[in-house]
Formats: sequence, C-alpha cells, structure tokens
Amino acid sequence: MSVPLYQAKAELFRTLGHPVRIRVLELLQDGPKPVRDLLAAIDVEASNLSQQLAVLRRAGMVTSYRDGPLVMYALSTPDVADLLAAGRRILGAVLTDRDGLLGELRADGPDR
Repeated sequence: MSVPLYQAKAELFRTLGHPVRIRVLELLQDGPKPVRDLLAAIDVEASNLSQQLAVLRRAGMVTSYRDGPLVMYALSTPDVADLLAAGRRILGAVLTDRDGLLGELRADGPDR
C-alpha cells in the first residue's frame, strides 16, 4: 500500500527540520563536495555529520559516490536547490510582513 502524498510531503519537510541538514544542502548547491569539505564548513563532530548525511541519503535528497579515496556528496536533483530558494523567499516575505506589522503598530501608538 502506498503512502498518501501529504504524508510523503510531511516526511520530506521533517527531513529538512535540522540545521545541519539545511547547511549541507546549501553547501552542495555549488556542486559535489567531499565529506572533509563539508566537515570543515560545518562546526559539528564527524559522527553527527555522518548521521545527518545518512538521513539526507535515505530521503533521496543527496547522493554519494567515491572519487578515489574521497566520498563525495551531491544534490540528487536541482529541485532541492529550488526548494531551498523557495524557503528563502517565503522567509523573506514572512519577515517583511512582520516588519511591516511592527511598523504599523508603532505608528498607530499605544491606544490602537
């Protein structure tokens, strides 16, 4: 029996619910990177990075391959970068709306 689409989407977004995973995906937007470069760019223990990469692999958001002695990671599809860009746009809109609301509240004074 297949999983309903809404449940699959929820799983996808749960996968994105960790800052290290988001940072890995951001770093991979520029192209494949070896684990050592990811580790140098993210301030986490190697075991933690390994766990987060495994979660991203299982979710199908990244792929891994060997390049000689290096284990390389890459985004599985350019759509992952598009999703990150959409998240950035949404955050920008939400924060802009909040800033606008705050400005309105301050302009209206304490009684309104």
